[in-house]
Amino acid sequence: MSFPALLAADAALIQTRLNAAFAALPDLPVSHAMAYATVGGKRLRGFLVLESARMLGVAPTTSISAAAAVEALHAYSLVHDDLPAMDDDALRRGQPTVHLKWDEATAILAGDALQTLAFELLTDPALGTPESRLKLVAGLAKASGAEGMVLGQALDIAAESAASPLTLDQITALQAGKTGALIRFAAESGAILAEQNPRPLRAYATALGLAFQIADDILDVTGDATKAGKRLQKDAAAGKATFVSLLGLDAARARAKSLIEEACDHLAPYGPAAQNLIDCARFTIARES
Repeated sequence: MSFPALLAADAALIQTRLNAAFAALPDLPVSHAMAYATVGGKRLRGFLVLESARMLGVAPTTSISAAAAVEALHAYSLVHDDLPAMDDDALRRGQPTVHLKWDEATAILAGDALQTLAFELLTDPALGTPESRLKLVAGLAKASGAEGMVLGQALDIAAESAASPLTLDQITALQAGKTGALIRFAAESGAILAEQNPRPLRAYATALGLAFQIADDILDVTGDATKAGKRLQKDAAAGKATFVSLLGLDAARARAKSLIEEACDHLAPYGPAAQNLIDCARFTIARES
């Protein structure tokens, strides 16, 4: 199976699991907004959960709730990022953002509920032992909270009013939280489920997450808004420092390519079984959205 076909197949599995969770919710606007917020996207984080587990002998029937949890958490972050108090975006995945489709209050509540749903999904007994599930809960909390994604977002907001643009080291640290922490958790999840050492997958995902963000910065400058499904060139308009503004377009591309090679090198201990994760890494800097 080609990588795009595998990515699409895993995305469908994740959506089915999320839909099952939504079907159990009350028939209210907030429930519909939650479901709406999870439709579309690449499901790259969920794929990393499924594929890292699959590589280590854990079937998708076991790992699917963890993959759905990561995507629910990611969807919550996007709903809140799009709010007027944050990035004030009108378009996400080619559709109106949740606060415009409904209203701000519904969007806030839908994001809150998606976040809590993520942790509920991680209690699924199908994920394995109580110890494994506890490690997943703790790992997602750390990756998404004040030491991970929220920290990165807070640093990003603070940078908007800073006296001078961020340095390369500062923006690297910011993005390690805002984008990289959840990607690291997703890749490590397979090792947690397989009860194996997560170190090689952590190193792989650290390089992958940074390359992913550099690719996003490149797309913000060179991409097609129709393909991206969101507003582009907003960082430049806001005067934000990005990898492109600091390195230049060619050097940013070279840095992203170097990081992908580094990520793939970290998968050497897994041999040919890691091919799908290698393909995922290369897709990260070739994507158009």
